[in-house]
Amino acid sequence: KQRVPPYNAAINACARAGETDVAMKLLRAMKGRYGVEPNVTSYNSTISACAKGARTDAALALLAEMKDRGLVPNVITYSSTISACEKGARTDA
Repeated sequence: KQRVPPYNAAINACARAGETDVAMKLLRAMKGRYGVEPNVTSYNSTISACAKGARTDAALALLAEMKDRGLVPNVITYSSTISACEKGARTDA
């Protein structure tokens, strides 16, 4: 059975490198191709990647998605989402 931590490490590495699209593809592949359920850390790392790439809409969509999946956002989630909104110059979120 596949485990979540290696995916989270890869997503986090993409976030640090500014590879937003790759981070988002990895999150989707976890769920779709590999059948691994992302956890809060998976979403936090992907939202962080969105913040680095000023992808406000994607960050907000991921926040909504994680809530829809029953995951509870934490301070890191909200901090990363706010950062994405700031970098994307979005103040209405």
